[in-house]
Amino acid sequence: MTESPFPRDPEAPRTPEEAAAPAEPAPPRPVYTPGSAQPRLNRPVHERYPQIRPTSGYSDPRITRTGPGPGAGTEQEPERSAKLTARLTLALTVVIGQLWGLTIVVDESMTGDTGTAWWGAGFLVLSFLVVLGLWLVDPKDR
Repeated sequence: MTESPFPRDPEAPRTPEEAAAPAEPAPPRPVYTPGSAQPRLNRPVHERYPQIRPTSGYSDPRITRTGPGPGAGTEQEPERSAKLTARLTLALTVVIGQLWGLTIVVDESMTGDTGTAWWGAGFLVLSFLVVLGLWLVDPKDR
């Protein structure tokens, strides 16, 4: 049994037996011809797409201005944006508090302290009502 179950490292030096044995010829590679069976697709790119020139994009005389139009990217209603950002920040803070409260409630209920778990459950309900109240404050933003 001379075959090893592991592949041989090609960088490893050959043993004298391997060096004396003739090398197996590599199997012939399939003939590769790049291109398509359709001759019209084998033309160079500049023949297939004459509208694309080497200077297209940076020195094309048809391009007069780059970027979006005037006023793009500026805030149109800064007051509304500030209000939504503040409300989102407050809601995320409440959600983080709910997650923290949920870990406390689960920990206390697992240790058997159900009194603290009920207080924690009340905190979670109250924080949910706060988020619901924030949602109901300004219905025209939805």
